[in-house]
Amino acid sequence: MAAIGPAATGHTFPYVSFLRVFEPLEAFSDAQQLVILEQRSRDRKDTEGIERNNSLQRILRQVSDPFPHHGADLVRVLHFPGANGVTAQYYCPNQLAVRTSLAAESLGQTIRGPLVDVLLPEAATDAHQARLDPETVAETTAKLHTRSATWGVPFSWFVLIHEDDLTEVIEDGGKVRTVRVTAAVHECIERAKHAMASLAIAAPELDLLDDLTDIIEWLQLFRLDAVVELDYGPVADLVFPDESPMDVRMGIECLSEGDMTGAAASYRRLASRWIPIRQLARAN
Repeated sequence: MAAIGPAATGHTFPYVSFLRVFEPLEAFSDAQQLVILEQRSRDRKDTEGIERNNSLQRILRQVSDPFPHHGADLVRVLHFPGANGVTAQYYCPNQLAVRTSLAAESLGQTIRGPLVDVLLPEAATDAHQARLDPETVAETTAKLHTRSATWGVPFSWFVLIHEDDLTEVIEDGGKVRTVRVTAAVHECIERAKHAMASLAIAAPELDLLDDLTDIIEWLQLFRLDAVVELDYGPVADLVFPDESPMDVRMGIECLSEGDMTGAAASYRRLASRWIPIRQLARAN
């Protein structure tokens, strides 16, 4: 059977975006470093292609089983300029086995009835759990390098980045396949804390405040020389060039200054951009 590649499959659907943290090699255990060293020379495009094809193979199994089986975890490599101006390599392990377990638990809590057994057969779930090392699972769950979101980018993620951050636009066949924005983790934490301080006074009832609290706690698990990447995924083709980071920042600034008109205008711009995308989740 011929391999199914990006050209054959087109965009990923539903739209999935990612928030990732990349760390230098020395941040990882000896065992993790061996896995990283084996993959550090692979191009990012090739890594994304491997993950996409592996995902399709799991979906197309004759027996329903969405879980990954044995195999080395994929590692993404990021080239980012350090404070000294020298570009260095940073790494983000995919941690797919644990992330899949957490996603299955979440799905089981949101979907009831026979559909759960179709999507997550008990035999496949039990076999997946048996393949996992409890110690590795506990360690990985405590420090996941990747967060994902479907049908749009959470507004809290936009607080972490600015429009002048390092931005990479990936295009293919006249379409924007994804946009990746990167920033140093300590800058992201400072931006989130500043936004939290403003919201705590001006709008403590907003869910965004709780979201930022959670994100800060997560980012503080990593080294201060780590790098954060917002990967829009295929939704970038619908929104790029995107002014959402500036709209979120301006909205928070307007709230802190008591400018309700300006805050409402910022929200309207965000809503006009993202609500139609999120409505696709309920479309037939």
